Amino acid sequence: MQRFFSTITKNPGRLFQQTAIVTGSGSGIGRALALGFAKEGANVGVTDLNMKGADETVEMIKKQGGNAMSAFMDVTNEKSIKEAVDKVTDKYNDRLDVMVMNAGIQHIDPIHKLDQKDWRKVLSVHLDGSFLCTKEAVKKMYPQKSGSLIYIGSVHSKTVSKLKAPYCSAKHGMLGLARVVAKEAAEYNVKANLILPGYVFTPLVEKQIPEQAKELGISEKEVIKNVMLKDTFDYTFTSLNDLS
Repeated sequence: MQRFFSTITKNPGRLFQQTAIVTGSGSGIGRALALGFAKEGANVGVTDLNMKGADETVEMIKKQGGNAMSAFMDVTNEKSIKEAVDKVTDKYNDRLDVMVMNAGIQHIDPIHKLDQKDWRKVLSVHLDGSFLCTKEAVKKMYPQKSGSLIYIGSVHSKTVSKLKAPYCSAKHGMLGLARVVAKEAAEYNVKANLILPGYVFTPLVEKQIPEQAKELGISEKEVIKNVMLKDTFDYTFTSLNDLS
């Protein structure tokens, strides 16, 4: 069995020699999280459906002096999750210290136009994926009596928006799952936490701006100002100035 330890020695970081897996880390929030874990000394498993993006994240981590590897993961498939988790933990110290459930998709439609297949797809990625990743992660964490499960929820875990019934429902469900897991996992010294980011200009968010503009009959700038950021904070346009 190959042993792999962080090579960062000058400032090993708070997660030195720990192993972290971040789902959906080929881009967006997941990529930023993977970079952050590596900066703190963790060995990072970068998992995604998009292996090109995952490999790019790994290269970014290596350039900053960290350790990472990529692994294909379909969070809706239990076998795929197990294979990815085993691949990462086999390389990094036979441990799993952090599992981040970040992978996500979006679908924009009003209820009366929403197909069940699209409803199921969004719930499968966010909610089924969180359940299946949790199930696999605790198999590693419970025996070692330590670990941290991190669910990337959303403001939509507590509030809702028009046109996003499956996404809001899934994110509300992740909150309930995290609360149950926190109670169950406590006796094994494993923590569970849900993070609720506001709007972050990721590829996932960028894609839905024109979709909402078309459905609502307003401009893309109005979607950002009056829909996405309406209840979040005051802002000024910078890189989004060209939206009309």
